[in-house]
Amino acid sequence: MTGFSHVDESGAARMVDVSGKEITVRSATAAGRVDLSPECVALLRGEGMPKGDVLAVARVAGLMGAKRTPDLVPLCHPIALHGVTVDLEVDDAGVAVSATARTADRTGVEMEALTAVTVACLTVVDMTKAVDPRGTITDIKVLTKTGGKTGPWER
Repeated sequence: MTGFSHVDESGAARMVDVSGKEITVRSATAAGRVDLSPECVALLRGEGMPKGDVLAVARVAGLMGAKRTPDLVPLCHPIALHGVTVDLEVDDAGVAVSATARTADRTGVEMEALTAVTVACLTVVDMTKAVDPRGTITDIKVLTKTGGKTGPWER
């Protein structure tokens, strides 16, 4: 099983020991979207959603999700998040979501950015499902990362 950092010699899953890695400033940006019906988009633009301010609640949910990443992803390291932003934008087809996570630590924050986007998207679906039960989460992915031994990466 050599070559797989999250698997020990016996094939069992393990958390990678990052204690010997250098602390560097790191960031990651992820994105995703929720496709919604035109009727639901119109309600989002007109502040007419029955459950309230969907975008504000989804933004806070995304922030909370980023902070809870190591509780949700089994082998993810608990790291000190120094900043997280979650942005949501209503377009003609639904809601575009992006999140950027930042830290100065020994491992990256891609999982925190992805979790922020995913939880924000789930919240949009939850808060719009009464109006549009066909809401669909799509295209969640890492867009960029910086820091660490490998340096910057862009999709």
